Amino acid sequence: MKREIMVVTAAYGQQQVKAAGGQQGLLPVIAQAGADGVEIRRELLSADELLNLTDLGKAIAQHQLIAFYSVPEALFMADGSLNPQLDQRVAEARQLNAQLLKFSLGNYCRGFDCQALQQRLAALPLHVVVENDQTECGKRQALQDFFADCAAARMPNSMTFDMANWLWVGDDPRAAADNLGRFVSYIHIKAAAPHHDSFRAIALDEADGTWRDLLKLLPANAPRGIEFPLAGDDLVAVTRHYVNLLREE
Repeated sequence: MKREIMVVTAAYGQQQVKAAGGQQGLLPVIAQAGADGVEIRRELLSADELLNLTDLGKAIAQHQLIAFYSVPEALFMADGSLNPQLDQRVAEARQLNAQLLKFSLGNYCRGFDCQALQQRLAALPLHVVVENDQTECGKRQALQDFFADCAAARMPNSMTFDMANWLWVGDDPRAAADNLGRFVSYIHIKAAAPHHDSFRAIALDEADGTWRDLLKLLPANAPRGIEFPLAGDDLVAVTRHYVNLLREE
């Protein structure tokens, strides 16, 4: 079975996205590199682009790419309530014909009515997932609590597993994979190296290879999104190199 490889537009960096005239300008690069799809980032969309998401969705389809949509927001707000913009973000994702809509988890509180959330999400024509981000809300225990409650409510929710974000919050990525692997439906491929008092994302060819061992602990059939830096004079060649590498791993 052919593995689905997505390219996260943020991998090219904000400056390159701007130079391309927006994320739509990178679609030919991603398509020519042989990727299966693109992850559109809401934070990289201009105000005008947000008003014309249908056009972006059509361009994605014309390039025969799958669309995922990432919003820089939490599913659960500071007071534990559900994001009031959920319906609006779903509407945006639908304009893109996105198959997946990604939030960070946010401030999930034990005891939330997961059955009510299940009913709401089950009616949607796309898959809503949460991701482990680089905040306290993205720690392993927070995700475990959420999925434990989802399981109790028989809510088939799932997550985007960012392979490197665990480092930012002081968690062990392998332990996270062991504990949460069964809930993973999308993988953000990322390696990181220490940088000052934190970390920085690095390209896989610059990494020590431990990402390969971590990847083996995650579902083999989950789409893999390239979210590490993609840079070089020939972006198609650079992107194709990693698309091919991740298909084979």
